[in-house]
Amino acid sequence: MRTLGNILWHIPFLGFLSALGTFLLGGLLVITVIGAPIGFGLIQLSKFLLAPFSNSMVDGNDLNQDQNQLWKSFGFIIRILYFPLGLFLAIVVIFQIVGLFVTLIGIPIALVLAKSLSTYFNPVNKTCVPKAVANELEQRKAKEQVERHLGK
Repeated sequence: MRTLGNILWHIPFLGFLSALGTFLLGGLLVITVIGAPIGFGLIQLSKFLLAPFSNSMVDGNDLNQDQNQLWKSFGFIIRILYFPLGLFLAIVVIFQIVGLFVTLIGIPIALVLAKSLSTYFNPVNKTCVPKAVANELEQRKAKEQVERHLGK
């Protein structure tokens, strides 16, 4: 079913163009060095857009990726500067989602894009992982919440 969804994403809906545009924008930002945190996140998003039904976007903190404190501070400042561009990209994706909802066959694809919408707002420290990894992370978070709730 995931393979069928990925094929439908690419063939009639030209999903590879979204992936290519996101990759080129990310590459341009990485070249500028100042936009590197945003660029790396957009490159990860382009990997997600190549197979949105097989992958998921997760926060790097959920993967226990240790980062330099200076890099985190730099990423925060860049995130503030990136907001207008992120807002523009998110609006473009919202129009794409609305267009997909008009077609019956595009509704599942629109739902996947809606899930990735937060990455357009904040691509810093986001990573594209297979669905199995994302599901395992969600199960671990749920288990921690249950333990906290029960007071263990």
